[in-house]
Amino acid sequence: MIESLTTVRSGQRAVLIGVSEKRQPDELVKEYLDELAFLAETAGVQPVKRYTQKMDHPDPRTHIGSGKVAEVKTYIEANEIDLVIFDDELSPSQQRNLEKELARRVIDRNLLILDIFAGRARTAHAKAQVELARWQYLLPRLAGMWTHLERQRGGTGTRGGSGEKEIETDRRIVRNRISALKEELKEIDRQMATQRKSRGELVRVALVGYTNVGKSTIMNLVSKSNVFAENKLFATLDTTVRKVVVGNLPFLLSDTVGFIRKLPHQLVESFKSTLDETREADILLHVVDISHPQFEDQLNVVHETLAEIGAKDKRTILVFNKIDAYRENAHEADPLDPTARQNLSLAELQKSWMSKLNDPCIFISAANKENVDEFRQLLFREVKTIHAKRHPYDQFEYFS
Repeated sequence: MIESLTTVRSGQRAVLIGVSEKRQPDELVKEYLDELAFLAETAGVQPVKRYTQKMDHPDPRTHIGSGKVAEVKTYIEANEIDLVIFDDELSPSQQRNLEKELARRVIDRNLLILDIFAGRARTAHAKAQVELARWQYLLPRLAGMWTHLERQRGGTGTRGGSGEKEIETDRRIVRNRISALKEELKEIDRQMATQRKSRGELVRVALVGYTNVGKSTIMNLVSKSNVFAENKLFATLDTTVRKVVVGNLPFLLSDTVGFIRKLPHQLVESFKSTLDETREADILLHVVDISHPQFEDQLNVVHETLAEIGAKDKRTILVFNKIDAYRENAHEADPLDPTARQNLSLAELQKSWMSKLNDPCIFISAANKENVDEFRQLLFREVKTIHAKRHPYDQFEYFS
């Protein structure tokens, strides 16, 4: 079902469109479109050109206004463009109007992310979660899609009487599928809850953070396992749990799906059961890519998402990763602002507000294994503190 619902195809050529408020810095708009391009590439799409439109408020009919629509139309007709991708969520009517005007498939950031999740889901649990999120997103957008769904159904006898509209039939089919998926996920969630209870009283640590910050690399480093990791967004969808021993102290370490700006609320809702590992953890390892130009924004996105799933008050170790890449980017300093973060050395950065942002806090490079021993010792101390409180009469001797 998921494969047949995929919207984009590998190799398609696309233009990217972003709308910014008039006071929004150009650098921030560029960064947002950079991320949209990375999303497109992760989905196998080739971004060919970018458009930005400064507006006080998005146009209710086409989101970007008739003049910009005409400009985009001229370009896509002359350059064999297959797809138009918007960085913001489009209303169903905006999407229909744009597709009519441009005569091309038009999707928004939400549907692109849902497509990536669909392509990366491997287990039955992840596939059901993604399919549920996709159907919930598509339900209000079914107008004009009935021929696509007709191909999904196949056979005869699925239509009602002659007076029943195709779109109503489609909506009924989708609602039934959504109900079935919810029941399926309830059963899977019960099984997973039983598995978590069977793990005993070991301290539980969960890796969280923005997508593509190196969580899986840290997971492999600490647990000496081989969790899939690559330089693409959402490399990890299914939660991976490993029993880890640091020194002589055992605990459970889990790697969870990464967060992202404007994560579709349908995905947050359907993946809440997967994120139970985060909610039930004793310690969160919040991993941040310190080399990213907008890492402060990414940090805030993670905080907001943790609050949304009920995990904001957990004991947290802030792990600034990729310090090797930060040094490589030192040449990008702003000569007009000597206090800008880009002008600070790593040593100065470690003494700045970031080191006071969270206690405890550590700076590492998981890829180059820099400061890894200090990271292990910090993790050992935090786990030992919780273990000692949970088992006050345990005669266990700790060796870091």
